[in-house]
Amino acid sequence: MSNSAPRRGLLGRRGERAVLDQVMAGARTGQGQVLVLRGEPGVGKSALVEYLVEHAEGCRVLRASGVESEMELAFAGLHQLCLPMMGFLDRLPDPQREALSVAFGLRSGSAPDRFLVGLAVLSLLAEAAEEQPLVCVVDDAQWLDRVSAQALAFAARRLLAERVALVFAVRTPASDPGDDPLKGLRELEVLGLRVDDARVLLESVVPGRLDERIRDRIVAETQGNPLALLELTRGQTAAELAGGFARPDARPLAGQIEQSFLRRIGSLPDAVQRLLLAAGADPVGDVPLLRRVAERLDLGADAAGAAEEAGLIEIGARVRFRHPLVRSAAYRAADPGARRDVHRALAEAIDSDFDSDRQAWHRAHAAVEPDEALAGELERSADRAEARGGIAAAAAFLRRAAELTPDPAGRGTRALAAARATFEAGAPDTALELIAAAELGPLDEARRARLGRLRAQIFFARRRGGEALPALFDAAGRLEGIDGGQAREAYLDALGAAVFAGRLQSGIGVREVAEAARSAPRGPLSPRLPDLLLDGLAAWFTEDRATAAPRLKDALRAFREAAGPGEDDIMRWLWLTWPAAGELWDDETWHELSTHAVRVARGTGSLNFLPLALAYRASVHVHAGEFDLASMLVDESATLTELAGNSPLAYSSLLLLAWRGEGPQKAEVIQSAARDAALWGEGRAVGLAGYLCAVLYNGLGRYQDALDSAERAAEHDDLAVVGFCLAELVEAAARGDVPEAAAAALVRLEERAVAAGTDWALGVLARSRALLCAGPKAEPLYREALERLARSRITVDLARTHLVYGEWLRRQNRRLDAREHLRTAYEMLRGFGALAFAERARRELMATGETIRQRAVDVREALTAQEAQIARLAAAGKTNSEIGAELFLSPRTVEWHLRKVFTKLDVNSRNKLGGALAVS
Repeated sequence: MSNSAPRRGLLGRRGERAVLDQVMAGARTGQGQVLVLRGEPGVGKSALVEYLVEHAEGCRVLRASGVESEMELAFAGLHQLCLPMMGFLDRLPDPQREALSVAFGLRSGSAPDRFLVGLAVLSLLAEAAEEQPLVCVVDDAQWLDRVSAQALAFAARRLLAERVALVFAVRTPASDPGDDPLKGLRELEVLGLRVDDARVLLESVVPGRLDERIRDRIVAETQGNPLALLELTRGQTAAELAGGFARPDARPLAGQIEQSFLRRIGSLPDAVQRLLLAAGADPVGDVPLLRRVAERLDLGADAAGAAEEAGLIEIGARVRFRHPLVRSAAYRAADPGARRDVHRALAEAIDSDFDSDRQAWHRAHAAVEPDEALAGELERSADRAEARGGIAAAAAFLRRAAELTPDPAGRGTRALAAARATFEAGAPDTALELIAAAELGPLDEARRARLGRLRAQIFFARRRGGEALPALFDAAGRLEGIDGGQAREAYLDALGAAVFAGRLQSGIGVREVAEAARSAPRGPLSPRLPDLLLDGLAAWFTEDRATAAPRLKDALRAFREAAGPGEDDIMRWLWLTWPAAGELWDDETWHELSTHAVRVARGTGSLNFLPLALAYRASVHVHAGEFDLASMLVDESATLTELAGNSPLAYSSLLLLAWRGEGPQKAEVIQSAARDAALWGEGRAVGLAGYLCAVLYNGLGRYQDALDSAERAAEHDDLAVVGFCLAELVEAAARGDVPEAAAAALVRLEERAVAAGTDWALGVLARSRALLCAGPKAEPLYREALERLARSRITVDLARTHLVYGEWLRRQNRRLDAREHLRTAYEMLRGFGALAFAERARRELMATGETIRQRAVDVREALTAQEAQIARLAAAGKTNSEIGAELFLSPRTVEWHLRKVFTKLDVNSRNKLGGALAVS
């Protein structure tokens, strides 16, 4: 590239250069910087990247580029960027070092979570930056392979106190803006040049006189795009430019620029075109490899020089195209035969011992006819890719393997494997296309049933409503005579789909699925965890509560006892064991399963699963009255969910909102979330919203609203909803003087609570009975409720029992006794942050003549959620590295947060953190 090109590209870019100067300054002073340059092709992103690199004095520069043909090769882009830093690999914590080593194929091991790889990249950047500030630039980031983009986005969101600048150049418009891992990072939109600057640039490259009208038309049509201004005037005569005889091109701008490059490439000798094609087909930019390919293609030594003289390519330490559109133009300009020849030469030139997967990839592109040996090689490459955590790459290898498989039955088998891998890689639409392709070939009943189940699982993953239920139910029936284990798991999936569809399901319901599941044949081996869970849930939905409860309890006990790092079924079925435990008011199972899930997910770096585990753990904290801890986990879960690009997990945040009781307007937030869920058929969310609104309104003392919400929710028997809802209904009806509704709800609550038999269930039942008792018979029930709930983990219900007992005592004119319980309730509820219930207790306490002392300001309120979490971990004796590994931050960022914590809490050492956090 000539020295004049960057200067021309920077014409009029004062504002953009100032932003990049700030990025450099921040990185040098230990304030991690991230910037995404977005703009259309040719608008000047690459020139700005070069400006950044040229002004990175004293910094180490690392570069990577996304390449369209590499988009499905796992960690290809990440490997480009990180390769120069691998000397720091040994400094990383063991799980991170292993994850990155496996991802890059340096060692074998289980597939690493892509976000654990992202954390390892963050740590690697932080370690390298300790020696020298880093400037990392990623050009054409829209073409990064998916796992590289996700890992880099994860690291980017956690750059805070590192001497690192991470800059991405991304083409717009994105192919799928909703699936952009970089979305939400700091952006700088790179637009076309201003009119005056565009005119100056155009006149600088046009020989002779330029007609003003033609000049203004070109500026307007190109919208000031620098590359378009430079390229679209090439090949036009002075007469055309002076008189306007050139016909405007109606193609999109990117197409026009690429057409310009196509014309330039087409005018070059055949050997030069083939060399450009070879360089375009090899995304790594490996100069020795390009030379070997040139020799195999007999291109001659002067072909590379001619390509450089044409201003289209630069061959130095790496092969670099003048612009990414040159690469795509060089590849598209060639006919299919030439492309195959180049891919074949690349495959032959690559050392199979060093990079057998890339060699297989090029061989696959060179193939014309089906080839079972090559298809088998691609299948083995898929296995290796999946073992490294590159499920998207595995899917790509399997898709091509299926295309090259000569036997129709074998083609269908590989297409099914490709479909499953593609689904797991987060591309459900492509997976459905592969399922359709697999169905075109001969399928035995087993493959047809597995295809049906996979299709149904895709439907359910998209929308956790009833759309998938008929297909899951059908697949389970088909699998009964083929694979008993898969059949029972399909029934469990179907049962879960029916549970979540709830009242919005038409046709097949929970009971129908449960009855079919109970008649399904059992395997010859001992029951697995999913078998026990299916038996327990099927019994719960088909038998009376007292008979079914022991079987469901046995299943949950088995899950608790099996909890271990290698027990995948615990994680796989948590989405069903959690509501099952809630249905049984089993707070111990809630606690144990959520604790295990968070611990394993953090330890293994399973950030796909961690958001769900954190959300469930947050719910445990809410019920324990630990609202601050719950809030931290809710925030962390939301952040990780956004990073993964998954649908938000709203329940825990809404549960927290309901218990905080900050005002009746919050009911609309809850109801809005329910309406959104109902749109895709998740009827259980409607019941949950009714329950949460009842909690909110009971706290506010709006008993009729609470009663209305609870009655609507209790109309359908939603798992782990209706029991809790009935307790709210009893209180609302009792306080609202609707005895018939309260009595009917109590009958339904008794059936559930007695079957559950836990202290939580029986404590809430005793409190509910007390609310409906007249005279002295109520008091022993209140005391029973307090005793039972004190033995449970559900502190919020214990506090509410003190509240209603105190309210009853005041109405019995036992003011001193009432003050004791109301004061306890007030202090507990206020301490939790349950503002509405606390205010209800305060009003009752004031009515007894009690004076409420002003509550001291809690110094912890000055801390952010993340600062408070870091402070607690540091107070527990964890090092910065251990805290960073747990919270997915670099040790330097942890230290930065701790300095702020010390200032806010007015302490000067970790030893004093525990005491400061206890102050209130």
